[in-house]
Amino acid sequence: MRKSQAQTPAAPEISKKKHDAEAPRGFVAEWTVTILLLLFGTTTLVQAFVIPTGSMEDSLLIGDHLLVDKLAYAPQGAIGKYLLPYQDVERGDIIVFRYPIDLNQTFVKRVVGAPGDRLKVVDKQLWVNGAALDEPYVVHKSDYIDAYRDNFPSPPRSMQVYQSAVDMLENHVRDGEIVVPEGNYFAMGDNRDLSLDSRYWGFVPRDHIIGKPLIIYWSYDAPTSHLQDAGISLAHLRDLALNFFPKTRWKRTFQLIHSYDWSALDAPQQ
Repeated sequence: MRKSQAQTPAAPEISKKKHDAEAPRGFVAEWTVTILLLLFGTTTLVQAFVIPTGSMEDSLLIGDHLLVDKLAYAPQGAIGKYLLPYQDVERGDIIVFRYPIDLNQTFVKRVVGAPGDRLKVVDKQLWVNGAALDEPYVVHKSDYIDAYRDNFPSPPRSMQVYQSAVDMLENHVRDGEIVVPEGNYFAMGDNRDLSLDSRYWGFVPRDHIIGKPLIIYWSYDAPTSHLQDAGISLAHLRDLALNFFPKTRWKRTFQLIHSYDWSALDAPQQ
């Protein structure tokens, strides 16, 4: 009996050692799953994107950091369409897409023409399907009228126009208007006078569209030169270290990004 009583405390000691050994493994497993879910979410569901240029001012500013919903325009499956809020790309949507001239670059613009639409620009005024549009988000930062940019479509002159835009002008102009072909969209920047957009490189193919911006999660007043490189430059790191608080645009942080409702354009003409 004594021998048995002397050995009795050994069982809890073994159990305690086993628990101590399992605790770190459980901690590592939990964090591994968390990190994997985070990586899955940021590569499959949402994607971070920073605005490097002023082509979307004043809707989006240089240094706005966005989260982009990559599922917004995903194909609707037989079951998925009832579970997730998929939608079609519509006029007025701000989209993030692969730049047709260089697929390694990512652009952000606003859709102003959907498949089948007829559009033109007359003295800076955008017309779609015979209607002059009221676009409260558009800014013009130059007073002069450029023959190509502000009266479009027209023969390009001295400015750089890519071959894809030349093809668009040769094959998709009817009665002085661009006709958007099936499976493509026409996109323009809100800063109309300073935007490299579909006027210069043509249509955005549907399969180039990555997603729809959801929210500005951080906005920092940085120059374009700090934001165009693939990595973070030393100059940008130094700027952040010295000016993080005064140059962060706190009022823009967590602002939602909304599309503009163009539904009236589809209403029957009276």
